[in-house]
Amino acid sequence: MDISQFDYNLPERLIAQTPIENRADSRLMLVGRKSGKLEHKKFSDVLDILKPNDCLVINNTKVIPARLIGEKQDTGGKIELLLLSQRPQTLRNTGEDCVSQSVSEWETLVKPGKNGKVGDRLTFGGGLLTAEIIAVQEDGNRVARFAYDGIFEEVLDQLGEMPLPPYITEKLEDQSRYQTVYAKEPGSAAAPTAGLHFTEELLQKIRDKGIKIAQITLHVGLGTFRPVKENDITDHHMHSEYYEIPAEAADMINETKRNGGRVIAVGTTSCRTLESGVGEDGFVKQCASWTGIYIYPGYEFKAIDGLITNFHLPKSTLIMLVSAFCGLENTLNAYNTAVEMEYRFFSFGDAMLLI
Repeated sequence: MDISQFDYNLPERLIAQTPIENRADSRLMLVGRKSGKLEHKKFSDVLDILKPNDCLVINNTKVIPARLIGEKQDTGGKIELLLLSQRPQTLRNTGEDCVSQSVSEWETLVKPGKNGKVGDRLTFGGGLLTAEIIAVQEDGNRVARFAYDGIFEEVLDQLGEMPLPPYITEKLEDQSRYQTVYAKEPGSAAAPTAGLHFTEELLQKIRDKGIKIAQITLHVGLGTFRPVKENDITDHHMHSEYYEIPAEAADMINETKRNGGRVIAVGTTSCRTLESGVGEDGFVKQCASWTGIYIYPGYEFKAIDGLITNFHLPKSTLIMLVSAFCGLENTLNAYNTAVEMEYRFFSFGDAMLLI
């Protein structure tokens, strides 16, 4: 398929720069997966659309303050690192006094790239965190080995900044608005934005209605914003992300399937996780692994019956996933209608429910 088939015209003014005051007051477009029928609602109306015995699957990943500003130890030159994905963590001995520092290895994006040579040593926060570039990958990303005392997440909270998508140019005053209310597992460089619409109150009403809520984890990498450059979409190389499906979530999802309920993924990240962990029989298994699953039209879904998602960038792998789920014609019609009706787009924008 040609990449141009997934394009649409989006006025820049419709790209949401800030979140609305009440998360659940976002607009919601209800899209008939087979019929293409469109209905226009408020996100809190999802409570009336979901049925008892349905199961919502949410991604409980937490965005870390992954942007670090530091300097090279030898020259004092400024350098910026953006943490993309973590590698296995070890401990090392820092000297004869047997005081140990924790070490954490991360794939990173370095700016300016010319300063990220193998062997370069970096320092952040006056030495609270140090790093050494230990590898340069084919795509230009660097592997950095960080050394620190204490807990890495606490050091990041002190020194790091929240990375916002490149299309958001306004400063986010409240950093918590780029987290879901159920975020708890640190590791993402970007938020699973379909979940930003839920409030604690709405989630409780959903539970009270008899709807299950299963929690899985997929740590979102910045590859989610990487444009597809190949004309033939099948030539695109999909990035990999770490995911976990706990036994409790798998049991809840499989029970829903046995009882004839619907499994509704909140976000493309939850969708990709479930479709990575599902068997040929349609049941999900407990697992923890990396997924580079690439979903585009022609893919046969095995795990999910519905999808809550935001409106995505033109020519992105995310709009391809949506097109695979409800058809390219239905998808483009929904997107063009959203433009005409001035829905808000992307991370802080409005949502769709495809069912």
